[in-house]
Amino acid sequence: MYTIRLELGRELEDLLFQKMQAKRDEEELAAYRYRAKQIWYAKKIGKLSLHLGFLIGILILVFTDISKFNELRELEALLAKRPVFYAAHPVIDLTVVEEMRQKAEEYERLKSTQYFAQTTDSTEGMGEDIISKYGIVVDINNETILAARDAKTRMYPASMTKIMTVLVAAENIAEDSLEDTFTITPEINYYSSSHGASRVGFLDNETVKVKDLFYGTILPSGADAAVGLATYVAGSHEAFVDLMNKKLETLGLSETAHFTNCVGLFDNDHYCTCYDMAMILRAAIANPLCREVLSTRVYSTSPTEQHPDGIEISNWFLRRAEDKPIGGTITCAKTGYVKESGNCAASFATDNNGCDLIVVTGMSTGSWRCIYDHVGLYRKYMPGYDPSGVDTAKESEEAENGPADEGN
Repeated sequence: MYTIRLELGRELEDLLFQKMQAKRDEEELAAYRYRAKQIWYAKKIGKLSLHLGFLIGILILVFTDISKFNELRELEALLAKRPVFYAAHPVIDLTVVEEMRQKAEEYERLKSTQYFAQTTDSTEGMGEDIISKYGIVVDINNETILAARDAKTRMYPASMTKIMTVLVAAENIAEDSLEDTFTITPEINYYSSSHGASRVGFLDNETVKVKDLFYGTILPSGADAAVGLATYVAGSHEAFVDLMNKKLETLGLSETAHFTNCVGLFDNDHYCTCYDMAMILRAAIANPLCREVLSTRVYSTSPTEQHPDGIEISNWFLRRAEDKPIGGTITCAKTGYVKESGNCAASFATDNNGCDLIVVTGMSTGSWRCIYDHVGLYRKYMPGYDPSGVDTAKESEEAENGPADEGN
């Protein structure tokens, strides 16, 4: 009996143990499944977080780019409305800067350039039909002297001097200074009138534009304009004359030329040669401002209080020569006269075939005779000149006495 109970106890114990073991296994399996589910959820949440983070990042970038794009559009709109250049905030076009640099270099090169012309075996003298005592014809493209008469003999240049005046002034002012103003003082007008010099007609204390001083110096050969221009540029007439003589040194002409005033008034120490003046004119036509002024036939000065309608002025050499056929066109000219120099002139002519000539003459017997000396020389050396239709008898009469309808 005892043995049976013992065996039954063991069976019950084994059964209880098995049940306990099965329960423990179920609990461990449930715990494992729970942990596995947690890990699965954690991985899912991690992936979802990664995707959400990536999506949020993209959205941030998109909205940032849209914001920047809108800012760029607003900036472009502002730039379109503002001027090309603000002093405080420049918008610089590098192409324009490079062009400006090249122009500045070219301008400095021109300022320091020396011009030359030499005689050749083909250089001729001048015939009896040319009255002027001094003369020269220069082919500037070939740098040769085509004809000469005492071309390197000292003479008095009179108002041809003013070619140098505008050249030196043009090289010593800023391009935007032409709209500046200058007041003509009583002293300037007295200097002009006391020397019997020609004048534009500016009145005492009249305020005029600098560009009008340039045109006034050349077209009517105004001493008031020339001295005003010199004073504006250098502070005084005397200081400006120093600049003129320094320019002669730059041009390589200082051994045969010297100036004492900017007007061309006679002075024993104010002189040059026809060759010198031809080289001065050569330098002047290379300067855009000088060439424009020297080629202008008629010009009206800007209105002022004293002259509300301005003053109309003319380059009489160009106007008198414009109807004379020469095989080309006289495009630039400046005359001069004092008793000691006679009638003199420097001019430049060109044709459609690339022939560019400078003529300078001195000591002619009259203003019309001087013009016809230039016309005659151009006709001889301009290859395209056609003499047919020219009334030589009428021109000879005009050269001696002026046109029939012009009073004396």
